[in-house]
Amino acid sequence: MTGLRQRGDAPTRRPAEFTPELLAKIDWRRRAAAEPFRGVATSDGVRPGLFPLRATGLDVSGVRRAAEDYLTALTSPELAQGRFAIDDVSWRHWANGARYFLRHGLCLESLDGDRRGKALDIVRRSLSAYGYAQVIDMMRLNLTIGELRGEEHLLNEWLYWFSLYGSPEKGGPWGWQLDGHHVGVNCVVVGDQMTLTPTFLGAEPVIAESGKYAGTTAFRREEAVGQQLFTSLTDGQRTQAVIAEEMPPDLFVGAFRDNHELNYAGLPLGELAGPQRAIASDLIGLYVNRARDDQARLRMEEVLAHEEETYFSWIGDADDVFYYRIHSPVILIEFEHQAGVMFDNDTPSRRHIHTVVRTPNGNDYGIDLLRRHHERFHR
Repeated sequence: MTGLRQRGDAPTRRPAEFTPELLAKIDWRRRAAAEPFRGVATSDGVRPGLFPLRATGLDVSGVRRAAEDYLTALTSPELAQGRFAIDDVSWRHWANGARYFLRHGLCLESLDGDRRGKALDIVRRSLSAYGYAQVIDMMRLNLTIGELRGEEHLLNEWLYWFSLYGSPEKGGPWGWQLDGHHVGVNCVVVGDQMTLTPTFLGAEPVIAESGKYAGTTAFRREEAVGQQLFTSLTDGQRTQAVIAEEMPPDLFVGAFRDNHELNYAGLPLGELAGPQRAIASDLIGLYVNRARDDQARLRMEEVLAHEEETYFSWIGDADDVFYYRIHSPVILIEFEHQAGVMFDNDTPSRRHIHTVVRTPNGNDYGIDLLRRHHERFHR
């Protein structure tokens, strides 16, 4: 088993110096976020008309009141630091790394228990019990790696930044973002419609074997059901599903890849047999069902309406490390075993996992819904 990297070899909150290489990386991120938003799309471009503005009949008043309670509890300086316009570019500054540059909003570590609880109440009311627990587990596992490295001041469960966008108290479009190491969740509410992408969740390690949260685990189902779907395929189906021989260096549509071009590849779900389709539906549900239950049901209906246009792709060894992707006009899911960052393994292992969920064709951050809202109500 490999060990931990030395403190200077693993990136934490503040670099010792801003080298030209690091400054170039920060500049690239700023420029990527400043590009006019198009959304993840294929080489054919953005497919229009996929996300109509409509009344769902779902009650979002509880999460809106939680947002109002949070804003009321903040001081004037905190409001200036932690609240943004609905179209602020900082939406696109989320990053899964441990370093703090481009962070914005209010750090949960700096809030007292009451205000921190109010911020987390917004998150809790937006997500299902399963989804909220998963986010909290990612944050707890961040403390686990801090304990292992003796760097709890740099890696802990509260070193996450919360930002609120728009005007929930005025009934207009609004949203929130939770951003930090291995957690990047973006939620936008337009009317009673909710968009919960991009959502990035990751962990290293994925099991806390010691420390304050010993026993905490992450991504066991995402790993096992993805593996189950691939192993259920026939030889011919596997030939279609496998899209490369070598693992990619990272997720294709992670942070700062809001406009990435990615064509469909792999095995169409329409070619799966009934039991295989059930496994695929279960796998998609693990990601969709992070949203609160009523919103997740609507989202799943939207995804399954495009089942015949949905592709499953695979790289790697089902008995070792692997990558998989589910890609349709309305959802894009990626899962990958990663090389070590805090640990010193330079090849992927099951100890470090990244996942991301996107809404392709222009509705990440609810941007297509917001565009339609402004066209209808703010001409």
